[in-house]
Amino acid sequence: MTEKTFALDPAALIESPEDVALFIEAAFEGGTATEIAHAIGTVARSKGMALLAERTGLSRQALYKALGDEGNPTLDTLLKVIRALGLKLVPEAA
Repeated sequence: MTEKTFALDPAALIESPEDVALFIEAAFEGGTATEIAHAIGTVARSKGMALLAERTGLSRQALYKALGDEGNPTLDTLLKVIRALGLKLVPEAA
């Protein structure tokens, strides 16, 4: 018997502000810069790139490029997106 599989997009599961915070927090805990950017991109897709483009002042294309698999977003871009998602970065002693 063969099993059927399907692709699951985590963006489809991120609904509440708490989901957003937990998803991003998990990426920051031990994640690489690429993994963190990817997680932020996943959350951005869940909320809609057009909305985030409006809130950040960046174009949708710039957001897709910066937060995509090959992206390397600047700190400025990440801060704009994080703020647009209703989050803030808070340094904490390790």
